Amino acid sequence: MEKLKYALFTGCTAKQSTPEQLMSTYAVANKLEIELIELTEASCCGASHLQDYDDFLSLVLNARNIAYAEKHGLTMVTICNTCQLNTAMTKHRLDNNAELKAEVNEKLNEVGLEYKGTSLVTHFLYAIIDDFGLDKLKEMVVKPLSQFNIAPFYGCHNIRPSELQNETHRTKENPYNPTSLDDLIIACGGKNVDYEQKNKCCGFHVELQAPHTAAVLTGNAIAGAVDQNADWMVTPCPLCHLKLDTQADHASKAIGRDVELPVLHMQQMVGLALGCSTEELGLKHHIAEVNFI
Repeated sequence: MEKLKYALFTGCTAKQSTPEQLMSTYAVANKLEIELIELTEASCCGASHLQDYDDFLSLVLNARNIAYAEKHGLTMVTICNTCQLNTAMTKHRLDNNAELKAEVNEKLNEVGLEYKGTSLVTHFLYAIIDDFGLDKLKEMVVKPLSQFNIAPFYGCHNIRPSELQNETHRTKENPYNPTSLDDLIIACGGKNVDYEQKNKCCGFHVELQAPHTAAVLTGNAIAGAVDQNADWMVTPCPLCHLKLDTQADHASKAIGRDVELPVLHMQQMVGLALGCSTEELGLKHHIAEVNFI
């Protein structure tokens, strides 16, 4: 199998708020012999907030980021659900609207760039599943997670809108019954926990406008996993991780019951199964203590 190589778009969160996610991404990539070329010139994707304020600016911003991946001749890989949505949505719109693409390139030309549409955009979760392969991953597991009931939390932006997700990735997801993260848990030897809230919103993007609603969403998600006897949760999105890991106290008050679970990044879970050390995976960076290792 030819060595996999990607242009890594880290986004903002993994560089500032969840450094353990970036650490574990590189640790897993090293174990799987995946080469990651970090797009150090890239900037914020707009986080689904700029898009509401200035749609055209958000397109230029994301097209600029993709253009850097195109200069490397590589698929862009993201590690944030919201980055994945905004980047893939930009690519979809520009690839299907020549006039809009020309307008965006007129602005990009001012900084010596051109968006061509030659690079694919995928999330690291699907890079592992679609490109590396779950069967090969299973063969590399040295510490099966068989003693753990693991609750997957998909978040909104990696599985919605379904037509965009299914256009972008070979793994087809039903937003009402996604399977990718469950399949990854099983490949790592863990027992996947099915619960109603696994494909719901974590509340991150309504935190500023409606903090109580956000806390209820967070609390319901953690409670759903707790009620199905989960030992911990896992998510592919650092924004979901921030809500679930840091907001348990607020969430408990919002729903009227105490709820808290350790929440791991998807890369940390894979890294544990592959035999990475707790230091490599940054497991001491969490608010909800990861004390089961």
